Amino acid sequence: MLQKGQQKRIFLSSPHMSGNEMHYINEAFETNWIAPLGPNVDAFEKEIANYVGVSEAVAVSSGTAAIHLALSLLDVKKGDKVFCSTLTFVASANPILYQGAEPVFIDSEPETWNMSPQALEKALKDASMDGKLPKAVIVVNLYGQSAKMDEIVSLCNQYDVPIIEDAAESLGSTYKGKASGTFGKFGVFSFNGNKIITTSSGGMLISNDVEALKKARFLATQAKDPALHYQHSTIGFNYRMSNILAGVGRAQLEVLEQRVQARRLLFDQYNQELCSIPGIHFMPELKHTQSNRWLTALTINEEVTGISVHAILNALSEENIEARPVWKPLHMQPLFERVKYYPHSENTSVSEMLFDTGLCLPSGSNMTEEDQMRVIKCMKELLKIKV
Repeated sequence: MLQKGQQKRIFLSSPHMSGNEMHYINEAFETNWIAPLGPNVDAFEKEIANYVGVSEAVAVSSGTAAIHLALSLLDVKKGDKVFCSTLTFVASANPILYQGAEPVFIDSEPETWNMSPQALEKALKDASMDGKLPKAVIVVNLYGQSAKMDEIVSLCNQYDVPIIEDAAESLGSTYKGKASGTFGKFGVFSFNGNKIITTSSGGMLISNDVEALKKARFLATQAKDPALHYQHSTIGFNYRMSNILAGVGRAQLEVLEQRVQARRLLFDQYNQELCSIPGIHFMPELKHTQSNRWLTALTINEEVTGISVHAILNALSEENIEARPVWKPLHMQPLFERVKYYPHSENTSVSEMLFDTGLCLPSGSNMTEEDQMRVIKCMKELLKIKV
């Protein structure tokens, strides 16, 4: 409840329902498909696979679960190494630890804010010389922007290392006309409540390897052997999506293109209003790509603007506006303090610079023009620009 005189809350990225979700939910209730799995799950998997152009998809309980399954399918185990983008949420790397393996973090580069091919090449060369290549490379598409997949795929093919493309934030984005998430051995999407489309919680593992996804379904349903009684020969997981949540996802997928368009328009408006301010630089969009602009992200040069990211975040919070710093790089997290890290260049850590200067503005596709202009007005006042 709002206190007297307090303006309404503007969220960073709140769920945006289409209005058709109850059709699929009611159908599940009417047919009593309440338990996990069911017709909505089957249909949602097919619809996602068709949308991005892959052979099959497996609906799971979270994007984290999808990454964990991908690592399991690649037989990642104790003593193995997995390379991972450092500028990302911890969920990208935690499954490496679940498998008992060791992460190695790769820096970002300036043109996409994503994995640096230059740093990756150095890491792969070192690993090859040591005779210990990684079992996989987890590439993250940050805030909807695809990484430099041509360069990354070429390097991984050269060393015969499979790619897991963490496209949790980039459903609806494209790289050279091809859907984000489809460049690796496996792709991963998230349907968390703040994502561009949501199932409340949930994720999807996609691949063109149909046999691998068949095994993923087996592992995700407690690895039950084909026997009349309950028999288990392999460690399994309780990772499948419920039929009710899959119904929400089906309705959400129907409006994905509208959601992408809305977020891109929000970005364009922010960019138009703020890009001319000295010291403000928006997250770039790589040539021949289209970002879904899940979050509008920018950097603030404190020396030029005279105000820090921290001060801006505090001031926005006082105005009941939710904003967020850019992800803290994983190599800087206490959990990973002893993990090896490859910077973009000898003297440049792009991810650390982005963490120090980066800011994400409210970007929900259900934001009103009035709400966005309120954010812009606050930003201009903070930066002492005439409104």
